[in-house]
Amino acid sequence: MNDRYDGYSGSYSGDASNTSDQYELVGYDEYGQPVYRQVPQQPAQYEYPQATQGQGYGYDPYATGQQPPVPSYDTYDPYGAGAPAQQGQPPSYDPYGAVAGTGQQQRVEEQTATAHIPAQATPRTEPAARDRRDGAPEYQTEQFSFVEEPDENSEDVIDWLKFTESRTERREEARRRGRSRVVALVVVLVLCVTGGVGYLWYAGKLPGFGAADSGKGAADTAGPQNRDVIVVHLHNTKGGGTSTALLVNNTTTKQGTTVLLPNSLALTDDEGSATTLGKSVDGDGSSGTRDAIDTVLGTDVEGTWRLDTPYLNNLVELVGNIDIDTNADVPDPAAKSGKKATSPLVKKGKQQTLSGPMAVAYATYRAPGESETAQLMRFGQVMQGVLRKLSSDPHAATVTVQSLAQILDPSLGDKDLGAFLAKLADRAKGGDYKTALLPVQQDGTLSEQATDSVVKDVLGGTVKNPGKDASVRVGIKNATGVKARTEKARVTLVNGGYTFVDAGTGSAPQAASQVTYQDADRKQDAVEVAKTLGLPTSAVRRGKTVANADVSVVLGQNYTGGQ
Repeated sequence: MNDRYDGYSGSYSGDASNTSDQYELVGYDEYGQPVYRQVPQQPAQYEYPQATQGQGYGYDPYATGQQPPVPSYDTYDPYGAGAPAQQGQPPSYDPYGAVAGTGQQQRVEEQTATAHIPAQATPRTEPAARDRRDGAPEYQTEQFSFVEEPDENSEDVIDWLKFTESRTERREEARRRGRSRVVALVVVLVLCVTGGVGYLWYAGKLPGFGAADSGKGAADTAGPQNRDVIVVHLHNTKGGGTSTALLVNNTTTKQGTTVLLPNSLALTDDEGSATTLGKSVDGDGSSGTRDAIDTVLGTDVEGTWRLDTPYLNNLVELVGNIDIDTNADVPDPAAKSGKKATSPLVKKGKQQTLSGPMAVAYATYRAPGESETAQLMRFGQVMQGVLRKLSSDPHAATVTVQSLAQILDPSLGDKDLGAFLAKLADRAKGGDYKTALLPVQQDGTLSEQATDSVVKDVLGGTVKNPGKDASVRVGIKNATGVKARTEKARVTLVNGGYTFVDAGTGSAPQAASQVTYQDADRKQDAVEVAKTLGLPTSAVRRGKTVANADVSVVLGQNYTGGQ
């Protein structure tokens, strides 16, 4: 076995008396390491230095012929207890550098101390040296490997580690999800607040940014305004009669309005004859009535929506009933007369929920002794209630209109009507909607002072009563007993540039004809009408005229119609 401690280059064989090598073993240190020293090279003789002349006490051990003899030792004391040297022999060697009984002790110590072996390993620790002295083999660290011994609890330990790791991961994932939810909630809240503020700003309801606050409201109202207008006719298919209203969407002021038109409103038909709104709806149809309304009110009605009571019933059902404040108890129209009175179909009260049949009954109800306007106002309440429940989405509103399955007027298709109603529904839901009644005088004409708030502000038109700027309206009542003479009088008046107003037929024949005017400034017009019809001017007098007429004529038996 190689000895890693013999790191010198000599050929030492383990014999301390071998002097042929360069180094020789002199003992072991306290860690069990061998200690060597250099062997002197063939000394000739050993002499103690003598003091000579000029040399003093020094000597040159390396000078020729002056090398000291090699001492020979008979005994080796490893523990330093050397015996006295014999005469003629070197003193005994102390392994720790002490030489006994000679004057050479200091030089031996120096020579031993310098006996260092090149490349000699650093002394090991005491346990390692003890193992070497005991003959145990030495191993390097890389020669060892660890062998896992199977343990029946190893699987449980692994499972526990996996469980602990997975639980930690789940906690971390829960924390991440929680943070994500918080971030998402904050983003949603910010978007909602931003959207709400944006909508309020767009609608002009944000304090400090509205039209009233910016000072632009008055300028916008005074300037040109854009209005979309359609006319709706409610036909009572069971009780008879009609109700008319204008639906107005002011896109400039963002305001919606229902303008109720009384049936007594004076109009002029296509032939130039004076008529009323009620008669025009029943006789002329949609286009003639729409044009006549435009002429009187100075508006531009875009289309006509005929809404029969069965379709109104279906419309209320489609939007999911309506809630309005009712002003009267409405009996059930289906209840047979003569039977014991039952509870009313519609009760008077705040925020009454009306179904389709109930809404129809309320919109067409006119109590005994009530004016037409009372029933017309109920119709306006029902229309506004429907708009509040209708969808503001144009597509959804169009689907609702199409679901009615009614035949619409060519002037207003289902998509146009749906889009228009959706805009009004948005106004009604936002509180920007109102209902107004157009005031009509007894003769069916409009007073500019009374209608400025409706015609000018809501409709953006100008009152233009029929006949005042064009032709005189003449009301004819036939009391001759001959029906054909009414038509002769109409043709005569129209050819004379007058507007014919049919006042009906007298209950009994009348001998003399009569021409009447109400306003003093119409006296000359009445005289001209009498001359046109071939009647004496003595028949002209001041009195009450029929509705919607400037001059009234009662044809007596003295009227022959030009025969």
